[in-house]
Amino acid sequence: MEITLMHTVDGRKKLHLDDYIAELARFEAEGFRRIWATQMPNDPDALTVLAVAGREVPRIEFATGVLPIQPQHPMNLAQRALTVNAVTGGRLVLGIGLTHQVVTEGMWGIPYNRPVRRMAEFLDGLLPLLSGEAADAAGELTTTRGAMSLTEVPAPPVYLAALGPQMLKLAGARTAGTVTWMTGPKTLRDHIVPSLRTAAESAGRAAGDVRTVAFLPVAVTDDVDGAKESAARQFRMYNSLPSYRAMLDREGYDTPVDAAIIGDEATVTARLGELADAGVDEYVGIVFDRDAGGRDRTRELLRKLDSV
Repeated sequence: MEITLMHTVDGRKKLHLDDYIAELARFEAEGFRRIWATQMPNDPDALTVLAVAGREVPRIEFATGVLPIQPQHPMNLAQRALTVNAVTGGRLVLGIGLTHQVVTEGMWGIPYNRPVRRMAEFLDGLLPLLSGEAADAAGELTTTRGAMSLTEVPAPPVYLAALGPQMLKLAGARTAGTVTWMTGPKTLRDHIVPSLRTAAESAGRAAGDVRTVAFLPVAVTDDVDGAKESAARQFRMYNSLPSYRAMLDREGYDTPVDAAIIGDEATVTARLGELADAGVDEYVGIVFDRDAGGRDRTRELLRKLDSV
């Protein structure tokens, strides 16, 4: 199982870009091969930040985990993604997904209805454009017609944040795989991984053509109670979001704290082993310890356990 990191630029009050680039350079020097950047609705634009970072940090790969599709058109996203891939020399992985109804309708005033149809039509436009082909897709919710001028830029792999059966079917049939959050090992083993691979095979692809990328918080620490208190504060919002609450319920978790991987080196190693046994191809560690020494300790173990 490959092990990578999630790390997003600090956008509180001002753009802390120099600090972010310095941290990416450090992670690259430590041996990590890929950094995933989230995109919260009120944070700096992830693709813009990654384009700048790609000019400064020469080897590490950049991934978005994930960009919401609702506030943008497939042509607009293809334009930006291909630009970033050109800037970074083909080091972009494009994770996309549907954000939550409370954001889509409450903040943006965009309908959340028919999410699977919306994503399918978005892919109808996006995937040809990324591959240097013209798109000609007239949909009920999204229509895309046109082509990109950057036809010699490699298409970034596209991952779809998929948790439910229909979205997993779409991911398995048409993308490089899925990105999960707040999803434990039993659910990954019994639901996510087999659903994704079966969908790939039903679409005439090999099961190995799709990958499961699992995000979970992690802290290597001797202060387990303190780490749990910190996790409860940092991740409490996910308890009330329906898609993540469904994953917690399926796993038998009471709160997001139960999903967090917390403990000493032996404990964390065993928990990550459960993910690998469940069929996870890439674990993305969200290192949430507020103490710099604790974060260093966590990254050290993650790097040692990376098997790829």
